Amino acid sequence: MKFEDFVKRGDVRKTNRDEKLAKSLISNSQKDLIFLGNLNVDENSVRKIFSSYYDVLRSILEAIVALDSLKIYSHEAFTYFLKEKEEEKISFAFDRFRRKRNSINYYGGEISIGACEESIKEMKKMINFLIDKYLGGIKK
Repeated sequence: MKFEDFVKRGDVRKTNRDEKLAKSLISNSQKDLIFLGNLNVDENSVRKIFSSYYDVLRSILEAIVALDSLKIYSHEAFTYFLKEKEEEKISFAFDRFRRKRNSINYYGGEISIGACEESIKEMKKMINFLIDKYLGGIKK
């Protein structure tokens, strides 16, 4: 599958560049990261915290596509968008997190505290990299 396949299916639509939306998504993501950083990962919170970090990562990707004049309606399409940007490692990791999040949210899947903590570290690195590389140039 290719990114263009998602465009043809209507899961990705061309729009106008939306810097205001990108700024808002970045701002909200930064607030969410502060909030999440104050939470304790334990057996009761692990699922929600993992899913929330994934949502922050996805929001950063939404900010990037807003600057690229796109709107993506499929989480899977972000994987192929990242491949188009030649971000293979991030694409693979994002897809892994997407599948884990879907397993947790829709199929009763579980995640251990240790796996969640490792995933959080990886997602934070990805978020910082993506902001620096693709969003650092917009005025906040």
